Amino acid sequence: MALAATIHRFELELADSDRGVYQALELRVARHPSESAAFLIVRVLAYCLEYAKGITFSKGGISAVDEPALSIHDLTGQRTAWIEVGAPSADRLHRAAKATPRIALYTDRRIELLRTSLAGERIHRAHEIAVTCFPQPFLKALEAQLERTTKWHVSRADSHLYVTAGNTSFDTPLEPQALFPGD
Repeated sequence: MALAATIHRFELELADSDRGVYQALELRVARHPSESAAFLIVRVLAYCLEYAKGITFSKGGISAVDEPALSIHDLTGQRTAWIEVGAPSADRLHRAAKATPRIALYTDRRIELLRTSLAGERIHRAHEIAVTCFPQPFLKALEAQLERTTKWHVSRADSHLYVTAGNTSFDTPLEPQALFPGD
């Protein structure tokens, strides 16, 4: 018998002064049994940092092979952004870049490890893929605050991310980088 997904409820107050986005969000996020807490946190943070009208989690969850972790669609239903989480394959990034105008990747991996694993592979518009890496200590600290119902204040200001859970605050710089600069 397969294990069922665990539903996590996030009550988020988003204040993204870098983009002028201020929103109260209530998310119900299914956590697949094989999904780490860090991966779940990166998915939720990516949702916050990319938040726009038309943003959705993949209908198939993390096991959907033809869908990104997150998508943004315009009013016509056309996908305008493909947002990956983790360490996708070169083939997946290649197909995404051919199908969607904007690709973003959020990960808990170091950029050097991603670049090494994808080096020499064909990825369409690889130089345009923005990668945001969350440091392990930051994610570990947030994991300790993760519950089935989680309330966070998420703020971005001057390319810095702040997450407040209860009376504790965590922060990290946000420095998106090109997957392969100068290609």
